[in-house]
Amino acid sequence: MRRLFLLLPAVLLIAACQGAAVQPDYDVSRNFGDYRTWQFDDPAVSSRPENDPRLTGELTSERVKDSVSNQMELRGLRPPAAGQNADLKVKAYLMIENRQDNVSTSFGGYWGTGWGGFWGGPSIQTQSVDYKELILQIDMLDSSDGKLVWRGSESESMSERPQTPAKREEQINRLVGKILGSFPPN
Repeated sequence: MRRLFLLLPAVLLIAACQGAAVQPDYDVSRNFGDYRTWQFDDPAVSSRPENDPRLTGELTSERVKDSVSNQMELRGLRPPAAGQNADLKVKAYLMIENRQDNVSTSFGGYWGTGWGGFWGGPSIQTQSVDYKELILQIDMLDSSDGKLVWRGSESESMSERPQTPAKREEQINRLVGKILGSFPPN
């Protein structure tokens, strides 16, 4: 029985770490099995705000492009042959949004043991916390008509501390993997 009580918090912690699956939006009238080739549209990676150095650098753009290329390759989509047009054009958007969350802290309650304890009324303190959210959105357009056929996005809180290049690459790979994990739609 004691093992069950020790196992329960671990199971709940693992369940809490599982985020909601990416819910892409797509054109249900399209046959995604017909798409065999892809290429980046121009510009391949856009950012908002446009003047934010965390997003607008070549290094960040190349990380996104490399990660998208790897994920498309895993899904069996290839770049077109020289002189050929791709079936899909891909665009990526990096955005930073200011967000706010309310954090509550509870303290107070019963102190002591047995009948000699003391009850102090519990107190809850709530305060607003500002943070920045990094959002990556990937759009796929049909090359023949230029219409959007698939869109997916995912976000993560940005770290307040500067990240190493390896951590930045890991974050981009994680976001792209989550987004394109639901492509092509079933």
